[in-house]
Amino acid sequence: MSRTEASPPGVEDVWRLVDEARAGLGGSPSADDVAAAMVRLLGARPPVVIAAFDRPFDELVAVSYRAGLWAAAYVINGGASDDGFEYFRGWLITQGRETFERALADPDSLATHPAVVAAAAECDDLECEDVLAVVWQAYRDQTGGDELPARDFTIRYPDLDPDWEFDFDDEAEMRRRLPRLMALYDEEEDT
Repeated sequence: MSRTEASPPGVEDVWRLVDEARAGLGGSPSADDVAAAMVRLLGARPPVVIAAFDRPFDELVAVSYRAGLWAAAYVINGGASDDGFEYFRGWLITQGRETFERALADPDSLATHPAVVAAAAECDDLECEDVLAVVWQAYRDQTGGDELPARDFTIRYPDLDPDWEFDFDDEAEMRRRLPRLMALYDEEEDT
């Protein structure tokens, strides 16, 4: 995946990086292992290219700022603060493009994801703060500790869907909106 300064990396390049990291780990790697592999892979590039990955990473974090996905994170992790939701979206990025896009379109689809099923059975949280710092860590590793250059862009987070403005502790509403996830977590509470 070579890039020139004239052709900065985009979201497609982030997905290629995620795919390459996951493929290099084999099986069903943990989100933290994927993040670490992404740092190693990205760190093999020139600093200017590494720094340019900051924007498309932030675009993925911003596009996944959705109320329905926040509700799913709330069910999966037994709650989701602002930071917890951000770390959940980091985990989601490590799962690859197909899972990410499916979850954006239908947050309840996460009920069939093997990691979510396993997390429900083990009462584990699904978060990955490390992936949110992949660019920063790879840049520091490559430059010997330098900070990323100042940003020349601003990422705008979308407004949350007002149709999802309800208390996520409202079980009846959550069952209506996320029936498969709620059923999965009900099953695990019963065992």
